[in-house]
Amino acid sequence: MPSVRPRLTLLFAAVLAALAGCSEPQQEKEPEASGSNNGLPDYPVTWRFALEEIEGSVQHLYANELKERIENISDGNIELDIFPYGSLGTSAHLTELTQDGSVHLAFASPGHLADTIPEVGMFTLHYVLSDHNEVNRKLLASNQLLELFSEPYAEHNMKLLGFVPEGWMVWTANKPLRSPEDFDGLKIRTMTAGIASQAYRAYGADPQPTPYSQVYSDLQLQRIDGQANPVFAIEEMGFYEVQSTMTFARPAQFVTSVVSNREWYETLPDDQQRWLDEALTEVARLIYRKQTALNESRLQKITEDSNISLVKLTEEERERFREASLSARDIYVEQTGDRGGEILDTVLGMVTSLKQELTDSSSGNRN
Repeated sequence: MPSVRPRLTLLFAAVLAALAGCSEPQQEKEPEASGSNNGLPDYPVTWRFALEEIEGSVQHLYANELKERIENISDGNIELDIFPYGSLGTSAHLTELTQDGSVHLAFASPGHLADTIPEVGMFTLHYVLSDHNEVNRKLLASNQLLELFSEPYAEHNMKLLGFVPEGWMVWTANKPLRSPEDFDGLKIRTMTAGIASQAYRAYGADPQPTPYSQVYSDLQLQRIDGQANPVFAIEEMGFYEVQSTMTFARPAQFVTSVVSNREWYETLPDDQQRWLDEALTEVARLIYRKQTALNESRLQKITEDSNISLVKLTEEERERFREASLSARDIYVEQTGDRGGEILDTVLGMVTSLKQELTDSSSGNRN
């Protein structure tokens, strides 16, 4: 067992004070003067980017790619300071720090964010996304999806900058999970937002909302029976060391969002906002391929380092889970009202349309 596990190294009560002294003042108070020598910010400017995951993760990979590009595009005028998980607090703390402007950029995952923005809980539902990775890639990169969620984020002083896929969620437990009956009474860790539990309640499980940093010890001490995460997270957090079986059911992709403080983004000088937008666009083109490669390499490492069993469900087994999961969609709509229902219907329609486009394209290539 690795000797070091992520720890929250700062008390949240001290985070604001620590951040206030660790970097240059934010630039939203500076006048816009792109293209003029008068009134420009004093460069270099430091932007703080807070992650929900540790070094070596998809989010860390994304942040490093963004850092390289924003610093190149800006000719070194912008410096990106990256804070991996554990250095500033829990995921919920990071969202609070973004909302009040103490950090400029952050990841905010639906598994906790849905308690603040209920609509984003759609990404915790099972069997909404496509089985086809190209459909999901196009969906998550689309401006239409961004527009669907922009207003709910803005209402909480956050600017939604993009959605980032991190791979298929994989179930781990000390037994195969081939049917909803296998979840009966299973104490499975879920992310902390209330909606994140509903898919597993639909299977008869006993969801246990748990902070990410606590999952390993709770599995080891058998306070919980299982958990769900992308493969890279199962490897880097060592969950496979204290579980006997990984079940690949492809119920959902782990999707996170990149956000900024809304007021900070809107008052950036024109050149800084352009640099950020360009860098985000470049990284968005790369991340799907890179997260796929990372998950594949981490699965190989797991199989080399352990005797864990790998179980891949048949399409018939997956269909039973899909049918059982539908009741969670009703709860989502009850909690989010008309806007949430419209978002869910629109996303389901987008998935269907993108599938058809892919089918038509494949047929055309064969003719």
